[in-house]
Amino acid sequence: MTTLSPENSLSARRSATFILEKKNPPIDKAEWDSFFDENGHLAKSRDFICVNILERGLHPLVRADAWKFLTGYYSWQSSRDERLMVDSNRRRNYNSLCQMYEKIQPLLENLHGNFTETRNNIVYDIQKLYDKDPLGNVLVDKKKLEKTLLLSYVCNTKAEYQRGFHEMVMLFQLMVEHDHETFWLFQFFLQKTEHSCVINIGVGKNLDMLNNLITLLDPQFADHLKGKGSGAVQSLFPWFCLCFQRAFKSFDDVWRLWEVLLTGKPCRNFQVLVAYSMLQMVREQALLESMSGDAILMACNKLIDLDADELISAACVVYSELIQKEVPQALKDFFL
Repeated sequence: MTTLSPENSLSARRSATFILEKKNPPIDKAEWDSFFDENGHLAKSRDFICVNILERGLHPLVRADAWKFLTGYYSWQSSRDERLMVDSNRRRNYNSLCQMYEKIQPLLENLHGNFTETRNNIVYDIQKLYDKDPLGNVLVDKKKLEKTLLLSYVCNTKAEYQRGFHEMVMLFQLMVEHDHETFWLFQFFLQKTEHSCVINIGVGKNLDMLNNLITLLDPQFADHLKGKGSGAVQSLFPWFCLCFQRAFKSFDDVWRLWEVLLTGKPCRNFQVLVAYSMLQMVREQALLESMSGDAILMACNKLIDLDADELISAACVVYSELIQKEVPQALKDFFL
């Protein structure tokens, strides 16, 4: 058992306080531009920028550019000219992938049943997608959405298509202007979050660590979840698979949480602390009513229209509590 450093605890509490009090506005275009020197190199440290993103967030006009750094689309050490070259190469590579896909598509259709099944699932999911804003304006191009998802499926052998990816890609399509940016940002996002949101890679580990966290921080609730409430936690895998996107009241809230997850602040695998904080929202009702696992799951599924800043703050407080305890080595290795 290991006690984690008090510096991390202070940092987490400070972050939670900043987010809750909203002392400073999100990083806007003028401030973002001030982070770079005349050659386009970052004049601020990566850590400085990531802490500010955690505490304050990003203005919508900055988000597309900042996410290219957060996901790895751009190197943090790159110059302006180098980024122009990277973007040109990514556009060219994307076009080459599209041409390759067009050539092999007939072969995939004839020889690979999984491809046909996956394509049908993608088409079905996209057809159900509500793609209009409150005024009835079309938000996304569904054909482009389908193309991005199919190309991603063919090119990414580790992260197979899973239900909900169509909603994730839609958010990237809304964020950036060009098709190649949508495709590559989604690929880099999956690489960054595969140990949290890709079901055949990391979701099971997240659920196990969530159980361990509840056992450490809330033994009473843990006992209930092991007894009458059994099965509830293992059924929360959609939270991780979809990076919680269905729990929020707006796209901006989803982006806000996702960009925090990409910073790696205040710790690794912050998504498990987010899930713990959400589960705490139904804890009192679950214990008072002695709810079954299915009832707890239903209550969790009703957690919608959440505020991202409030949830991030709650998760930061959980982290500050965690690192003041005697922490099992497995949890320490997972979060630090």
